[in-house]
Parts: sequence; C-alpha cells; structure tokens
Amino acid sequence: MTTKGLGGHSPVDITHQLKGLHFPAQKQDLVQQAKGNGAGQDIMQMIDAMPEREFASIADVMKAMGELNPDR
Repeated sequence: MTTKGLGGHSPVDITHQLKGLHFPAQKQDLVQQAKGNGAGQDIMQMIDAMPEREFASIADVMKAMGELNPDR
C-alpha cells in the first residue's frame, strides 16, 4: 500500500491511532477513537475528509484513506 492518500503516515501509524476500535464502525466512531488515542491534527483532518459511511474493517478504513487526495 502506498502512503499517497495517507498524508505521509504509514498504515501502522494510522492503525495505532485507531487501536481499540470495534467494527463495523461509522465515521464518527473513527473520530472518537482517534481523539481518545491522542491522534494528531493531521490524522484527524484525514478522518474528517473521509466519506460518511460504515467501515467493515481496518482494511476498509485504510482503503478509504488511501483514496484521499489521489493526485498528491
């Protein structure tokens, strides 16, 4: 997986910020979990830019993040 849409973060960095999240999860669940885990502003902005939908797994979250800003 590339980090193009991940704001330069590795998938490990992002999954660490979402540790403890239960799936399926809504976007708001991602926001709450990341905040609770002390995610930085850059990761919070990435989550905010994600579509409002249900995510089936962390892989689903990573795929959605990877699709952000595809031209970067």
